[in-house]
Amino acid sequence: MRDAEEFDALYAACAGRIVGHVYALTGNRSEAEDAVAEAFTRAWQRWPTVREADSPEAWVRRVASRAAVSSWRKTFNRLRAHRRAAVDQSVPGLSEDHVALLQALQRLNANQRRAVVLHHLNDLSVAEVAAEMQAPIGTVKTYLARGRRAMAGMLDEARQEGTSHD
Repeated sequence: MRDAEEFDALYAACAGRIVGHVYALTGNRSEAEDAVAEAFTRAWQRWPTVREADSPEAWVRRVASRAAVSSWRKTFNRLRAHRRAAVDQSVPGLSEDHVALLQALQRLNANQRRAVVLHHLNDLSVAEVAAEMQAPIGTVKTYLARGRRAMAGMLDEARQEGTSHD
């Protein structure tokens, strides 16, 4: 029973954060929830190993991210077509700033998006991001700098487009 209790405690402590992380990576809540469910299923199947990991939460987050990105790559062309149609639609419960942020995140390359989400939305340190991405700290700093710079430009464009229509 100890295994089930420990696993349940991990799930209760971090499932919501991981769904938020994957949602920020993909922009699709349903896909994020599916990827997190798959990751927790794999974690349970490998629980003796996952329990001993430096960070079981990071293990689950990494597996969920990979599952979501794999799914995302498979459906990218479909999503791109739907995105064009959805740009003019409002999403209930989301502010224009939130939508602009998610759209800007989606335009970053996968490594920059992952680094930005881990660091700025999940509050991981640069060293923790580097460990999770299995990349040197300098590389992560580059991803973050380039990602922030690209997003700033995209958000400025979105803001200018918003004010030119008023």
